[in-house]
Amino acid sequence: MDVNAVRSFAATFVTDTTNPPTPRYRWLLLRGRFDLVEIADVITALICFAATNAVLSGANNRGLYPHEPAGLLVLLAFVICAPLALRTRIPLAAWVASGLGIIAASLVISPSELFSTAQGPIVLVYGLCLYAVTVRCRPRIVVAAAAVTVGVAAFLEPSATVAAFFLTAIPLLLGTVVRVWRSGELRLAEQELRHSDERALLEERQRIARELHDVVAHHMSVIAIQAEAAPYKMADPPPELVESFGDIRSSALAGLTELRRVLGVLRAGGQNTTPQPGLAELDALLDSARSGGVSVTATSSGDPTTLPDGVDLSAYRIVQEALSNAIRHAPGSQVQVHMAYRPEGLALEIRNDAPLAPALVTTGDRTAEGGHGIIGMRERAAMLGGSLDAGPTQDGGFQVTAVLPMSPEDAA
Repeated sequence: MDVNAVRSFAATFVTDTTNPPTPRYRWLLLRGRFDLVEIADVITALICFAATNAVLSGANNRGLYPHEPAGLLVLLAFVICAPLALRTRIPLAAWVASGLGIIAASLVISPSELFSTAQGPIVLVYGLCLYAVTVRCRPRIVVAAAAVTVGVAAFLEPSATVAAFFLTAIPLLLGTVVRVWRSGELRLAEQELRHSDERALLEERQRIARELHDVVAHHMSVIAIQAEAAPYKMADPPPELVESFGDIRSSALAGLTELRRVLGVLRAGGQNTTPQPGLAELDALLDSARSGGVSVTATSSGDPTTLPDGVDLSAYRIVQEALSNAIRHAPGSQVQVHMAYRPEGLALEIRNDAPLAPALVTTGDRTAEGGHGIIGMRERAAMLGGSLDAGPTQDGGFQVTAVLPMSPEDAA
């Protein structure tokens, strides 16, 4: 015999039977160790035990039973009523013990004589145990308990089958009603908790959106306005200066538009339906970088193919951030952008021939100003199952290399 199977069967009577769990009403005695329902069960079991013992002893003294020892009658009353004290903690085991106690008593005293004299306490104890099973145990166990109850009653006393059926239906109906009610309360509590978490998340998103709007959006608007007004502060400004200020204004407005899109997503708390940039807009991105003071050349190898939206967006953002770092930390450098289309994914290489500022090299992922550009690039690559490396080259430049898989299978 499989020992694990025996243990699993035995554990069914003690654990893994509550669904949903019974709410506890703690009594203020001994630091709340005692459950008020358990105390009521123990008191009811004692009352039923006394009543059953008195009824059985009285019937025995009147000669209704074959003369039985008084100690045996006390034992029968105990095994019939004691399981009631256990129904709160182990309902299935209490129901089984109650049924076995009734069967044991029926072997000593005929079922008709037993139920004609002690029917009240027996039905009360067994009904409460069956009610606990209905409320707390799995549906298949409840159905099995009801079938066993009616079947054993029909076997012990065929004439009482109909009465047993109706007496079984009462605790089953009451237990089902209570079970559905408690399940509804549990689902309602879970929904309230989930809504509370969602509300806290939404409030945090709103706070972030306010901070971005009040601080970053304001400064970017000021940059755009000042860049537009700057050429008019001198007479006959050089065309190159006017063009540079125009590029600054265009970049500020583009960044402001992008920021407003992000703010809209934060405030709405839903999916963003605005089209996302991709490598199709790479030429405009390179032109913007050239106007920022670096010389950029772009090459590609392999067979260009349609990229998944996530890969396309991440590739664009990685190139954008790498060029932004080159403009900020290596102005005037030569930047080479190379894209290699491979069957398993897209490889990106952004390399500049001038060293970045020492702050970026020495602090690794973060600049001295507190930026998180390289961290963000790595997170985008890791989100797709790819990888990204960034660091100085042997000739004194700086290089960003990223590999973005086409699909999760390619990443694996």
